[in-house]
Amino acid sequence: MRLLAYLLVAIAVAVATGLGTAWWMLSAGPPFGAVHRGAWVTWPKAGRGDADPYFRAVEARRGVAPLGSGEGLTFLATRDDSGAPLDAACIYRVEGTMPPTRLWTLAASDTEGRGFDNPAGRVGFHSREILRREDGSFAITLARSVQPGNWLPLGSGPMLLTLRLYDTPLTESGVEDAKLPAVVRVACS
Repeated sequence: MRLLAYLLVAIAVAVATGLGTAWWMLSAGPPFGAVHRGAWVTWPKAGRGDADPYFRAVEARRGVAPLGSGEGLTFLATRDDSGAPLDAACIYRVEGTMPPTRLWTLAASDTEGRGFDNPAGRVGFHSREILRREDGSFAITLARSVQPGNWLPLGSGPMLLTLRLYDTPLTESGVEDAKLPAVVRVACS
């Protein structure tokens, strides 16, 4: 009888440990294969057949389908270039140039990926509608209040920036040397 009690306790501990670690791995975000470029992070193997099984599980849990390896790359930012968490109460500037790509999009959302409700109805920009400087660079201001030029309205709370590069050679050559736009905090209220 004592052996049966020990066996049941051992099984209960094993099940609790297994379920607990699985939940932790899936809720913490993809644990392996991340490449960091400034404020941005990507998982180059996301859309490939040899993608990390934890990454696949995290994306399935979030309901996100990654771009295929020939389609492009997705970069995420939850922090600015100084390392501070992105907060929609602040004003940010995303500026610089993009790596070679046929089309890119930039969207701001809450940390769950839901776009911010705003009177302008704008949740992002794409490369064909952006105002550029003479040298080809650009600056996008992210703020709650109306801003001149390329303005992306924000909501409230922590935020996520999603940058997608479509049909880019970076999917084949790697992202280690890619130069991505800076994410700079301008002011905070």
